[in-house]
Amino acid sequence: MLDRDGFRPNVGIILLNQKNQVFWGKRIRTHSWQFPQGGIDRGETPEQAMYRELHEEVGLMPDHVRIVARTRDWLRYEVPDRYIRRDARGHYKGQKQIWYLLQLVGHDWDLNLRATDHPEFDAWRWHDYWVPLDVVVEFKRGVYEMALTELARFLPRPDMRNRFLRGSMRGREADHRDRPPHGPAAAAPTFELPPGASFDPDPNSASDHASHPDSPTPASP
Repeated sequence: MLDRDGFRPNVGIILLNQKNQVFWGKRIRTHSWQFPQGGIDRGETPEQAMYRELHEEVGLMPDHVRIVARTRDWLRYEVPDRYIRRDARGHYKGQKQIWYLLQLVGHDWDLNLRATDHPEFDAWRWHDYWVPLDVVVEFKRGVYEMALTELARFLPRPDMRNRFLRGSMRGREADHRDRPPHGPAAAAPTFELPPGASFDPDPNSASDHASHPDSPTPASP
């Protein structure tokens, strides 16, 4: 199914884990890495095609993911003639894609590259969001860069509440480590007093200030 300009409708998928790393798949029997993608069949919406391709290529079901965002319009790339079948040359030009940004809400073990009899990938890994474009086939690099750039502003923010709680726990642990010990042993000073001086544990007692003439005197009521 081609449009009048010779572009086949297609969907691309950027799948995130909880660290905002992206699924990076190695095309079967090649050294090329890419995102999942696939054509839109006649009668399908882009979203329906996305869920179908998600299952066919990486084995995930709709309840394994959450849609974060999608590109506003089609992103196009042309396919060089050497990659086009002879019977399609002259009327097939390339792909036009809607890209989806998804977040995995399932687990890594839900991923399955052998969900169908015609796998697209033979290996996968999580990668930083800004993937190395030099390992993508050259004619797709521009579209990858456009999709990643447009969707980057929708990346989920880290859970600030959890970060705050972790920070507070670390602060309490540090405070606990720095706090002097409690109990009877803590009452004894750990320093030597000068000859003739005395130690009074009550900081408001008169004897404390009399024994330490340099101490500030409380204001009179």
